[in-house]
Amino acid sequence: MVKQSPQHRQALASGRRRPPQISKSDNPRKAPKPITPDEVAWVKSMIVYEDDAIMGFNKPSGLSSQGGRGGGHNLDDMMWAFARSNGKRPNLIHRLDRDTSGILLVAKTQPATSYLGKAMIRRAFAKTYLAVVSNPHNLPDRGVMDYPLRREEVGREAWSRVCDADHPDAQTARTDFDVLSRTDEAALVMCRPHTGRMHQIRVHLAEMGAPIAGDARYGGALSLAGIRVPRLMLHALQLTFPHPEGKGEFTLSAPVPEDVLGLCQSIDLAIPDFTHLFQ
Repeated sequence: MVKQSPQHRQALASGRRRPPQISKSDNPRKAPKPITPDEVAWVKSMIVYEDDAIMGFNKPSGLSSQGGRGGGHNLDDMMWAFARSNGKRPNLIHRLDRDTSGILLVAKTQPATSYLGKAMIRRAFAKTYLAVVSNPHNLPDRGVMDYPLRREEVGREAWSRVCDADHPDAQTARTDFDVLSRTDEAALVMCRPHTGRMHQIRVHLAEMGAPIAGDARYGGALSLAGIRVPRLMLHALQLTFPHPEGKGEFTLSAPVPEDVLGLCQSIDLAIPDFTHLFQ
């Protein structure tokens, strides 16, 4: 269980957003299970940036950030591959859904973890996602999705639901979006969430009548123009945040994965050139 600092408890009491769930271990010197050499090589292949304080990972779809089911490791487990001789390891600063790909930030030291956690509380992070959606006629070229959300749980499953603003469990949720390209069947949408609610982008686009392709939980199409959708078509493209070592505003990006590019090409959906983000 993640312990809350006095600052976090004060933030909750004042009605501000829930603090980020930064991973910690009850016994930081003991890994949960051995990390195989192949897994070490795999997680190291995900690194897109590293310095003394932080690491940026390009998480693939299908890998849980934390938790998850089955006997395999999640990305948080794999941080033991970077454990130091004192038994301490890097901490995930935020999470992505299991089937969402893209950039994920990790802190290598406790001061960096604390600094970035506080930055998340004051919403100093800017996130940019790409999504392929169906029913493109339901989306204008740009706009704001400002639908309050509430969390709903049944057993081990959890959903977010749009609700009235005066619902006792309502949480404010805002996502800006721009349609980058569209066909009769689909659209490529850039989304910028201003809040970090569970499944926020997925639920907001579904509420607009343009669910993300491959998102069976929220009504997403499993095929577009007769082409099978391989997975949830949501990718965390870019993350901007204050660097914990005083380097000012810092940006990390994750290249658009081949499965997203392949689907867009198969259905003649134009995708912009993002190579300038990685130079």
